[in-house]
Amino acid sequence: MTREIVLDTETTGFDPARGDRMVEVACLELVNRLPTGAYFHRYIDPERSVPAEAAAVHGLTDEKLRGQPKFREIAQDFLDFIGEAPLVIHNAAFDMKFLSHELALANKPTLPYARAVDTLAMARTRFPGAPATLDALCRRFGVDNSGRQLHGALIDCELLAGVYLELTGGRQIGFGLDAGPKGRRASVSPASEGLAAGGAAAKGEAPAARRPSARPALLTSEEAAAHEAFVRGLGEAARWRRPS
Repeated sequence: MTREIVLDTETTGFDPARGDRMVEVACLELVNRLPTGAYFHRYIDPERSVPAEAAAVHGLTDEKLRGQPKFREIAQDFLDFIGEAPLVIHNAAFDMKFLSHELALANKPTLPYARAVDTLAMARTRFPGAPATLDALCRRFGVDNSGRQLHGALIDCELLAGVYLELTGGRQIGFGLDAGPKGRRASVSPASEGLAAGGAAAKGEAPAARRPSARPALLTSEEAAAHEAFVRGLGEAARWRRPS
């Protein structure tokens, strides 16, 4: 079992060294690259005003964030949720620098960058020169992002989970033919079913029909007679010969 955490943040700007802070954090648990339904999501009081240009991106204004917890108040809950799992992040350098800044302010251990799995870098390696934004990857892989009117940490985690699954090989890494509990066959992807049917299903073709009767032998009468003579010449070694 492989546990990973898809993670996203929203912020007041681009640089914590210039006073920018986090306003939202979301984490989505994956096991064997599929969401389990477990998640962590908090809006955060950034302890400063939210610039209009940032609010236009994520919709989180000073008014909406009023009364939300400060990061230091949720830091331990956040750390408990992510545990030691790798962190799947789109443009990991951005989120990791904000997380490190916020954790340091909260007197908590920071996160080593080596824990990050950067899907932006993965996409640029796999599709060099192609757009690699989250929206672009959703379009490429057919991940439905119609509900994403504004940036939001939780919805972006949900979309990134689908993109990450496709970036790492889709639902079928192996052939999916292992037996399930109590000897039941585990679920098999459509592509695997196509392999089991001689590849026809994977190509959109109907499986070959079963032959109604045995195909007749193609031996000539001379070849059959020669074979019979050879077998008779084996003597006792020919016990396996079919009776006449």
